[in-house]
Amino acid sequence: MSIYKIIFAGPVGAGKTTSIASISDTEPFSTEEFATDEVRDIKDKTTVAMDYGVMALDNGEKIHLYGVPGQERFGFMWEILTEGGIGLILLLNNENEHPLQEMEFYLDSFNDFIERTALAVGVTRMQHGQGPGLDEYAVALAARGLKVPVLEVDGRKYEDVVTLVQSLLYTLDPGLSQSAADGLAQQME
Repeated sequence: MSIYKIIFAGPVGAGKTTSIASISDTEPFSTEEFATDEVRDIKDKTTVAMDYGVMALDNGEKIHLYGVPGQERFGFMWEILTEGGIGLILLLNNENEHPLQEMEFYLDSFNDFIERTALAVGVTRMQHGQGPGLDEYAVALAARGLKVPVLEVDGRKYEDVVTLVQSLLYTLDPGLSQSAADGLAQQME
């Protein structure tokens, strides 16, 4: 039986806590506290240490889901939480003022981890005709030499988040990804 660890990262309000909660088979653990800075203009609470959930696959394997805080001031948790991870899911809020710049910031911040593992990008809150399209994200990623999955995601929807996790697993070692991806596929049926 294998145990995998996937990291969810991205700016405040991108949907990390919501995404983990939507696919976790256990009651998710969250360290959300009331925002006391400019974040309170975005939302009432924010993650200060981590979010955590577990997906139990039909084949007996488990995927541990860790969400890192979105604020840079809690960045010391990023390195701690990525230890032992197999990949990064980067969530971006397309309604933010500069989502492509935010993507660049998180790619730079997690560069060493991404180089050792894998990456998939989920774009939340996409409104038709507003903000960059998925192709613009893909072009920016390609300019960095990254050819990775980029998907529109609603973090509240189980199927969207599972598809994003599957896309990350498919970019990894075929043996690892096939086993875990088969378990996810069986769960979705």
